[in-house]
Amino acid sequence: MKSLFEELGGIYHQEGDYFLPDLLPPDSISVGIWGQRRKHYLKIQREPVYAALLLGGKLDSHLSEVDAQAEAMLFQLVKQMAEQEGITEQLKADNQMEWAGQMNSIRNRAEEIILQELIYEEDVV
Repeated sequence: MKSLFEELGGIYHQEGDYFLPDLLPPDSISVGIWGQRRKHYLKIQREPVYAALLLGGKLDSHLSEVDAQAEAMLFQLVKQMAEQEGITEQLKADNQMEWAGQMNSIRNRAEEIILQELIYEEDVV
């Protein structure tokens, strides 16, 4: 007949009269700024969704996916907006301050779009 510990599996340590399981947190994936922003949003504004993802072991993969999507989206949006507004390498060579100001404006607008469409998205999973 198996003992209780053999049936439960895992590793235990004894504290006084009790055997407690040695619980280790799962290995987490490092995510970039977009994944961190998404995590913060879920944790503060969508706590039940955050808890479900965390307990289901899907939080890290969700954050990693959002981070990758956001980076690709940022690159694409900045490129498209710069082309639409006629921001060229020639402008960069002729007037660096003007080019930097316009590119910063484009980047800020692209980041706002990403925040609204990916980070603060209501539908999860």
